[in-house]
Amino acid sequence: MRAVIQAVSSASVRVNGGEPRAIGPGLMILLGVRDTDSLDIVPKLADKCAGLRIFPDAEGKLNLSAKDLGYSALVVSQFTLYGDTKKGYRPSFIKAAKPPLSVDAYELFLAEMNKQSLKDVQHGEFGADMQVALVNEGPCTIIIDTDEWKKKE
Repeated sequence: MRAVIQAVSSASVRVNGGEPRAIGPGLMILLGVRDTDSLDIVPKLADKCAGLRIFPDAEGKLNLSAKDLGYSALVVSQFTLYGDTKKGYRPSFIKAAKPPLSVDAYELFLAEMNKQSLKDVQHGEFGADMQVALVNEGPCTIIIDTDEWKKKE
């Protein structure tokens, strides 16, 4: 799995043209699932995301997590994280998981994020038409790729 995490001042997703689901300060997480992924890794990934120390403390050092601050998270499924452009400029999405694995992993990730000490967890809908907006006060984007964890085992 791969999670692209952005520290945000605010973020929202509009699903199928409906009312936006919005958060204040916290994490915007784009979640992708590969066809080789397993649901076993989901709890660890959720814990890592919520526990990332990417928010400034009183001295301006990045020492606080969304958990520490009681911030929110907005999670959106993102199959395009696995675009392969080795053969040219048109990406191939061969490695992206197909339902039901991708849907199950996304829903489990949402459930695990709700177990974290966050103020709120908002989310998009898998396979829906989604428009995402975010505001941040500086670039802080983290990419977590669980394939790196597999190499260490």
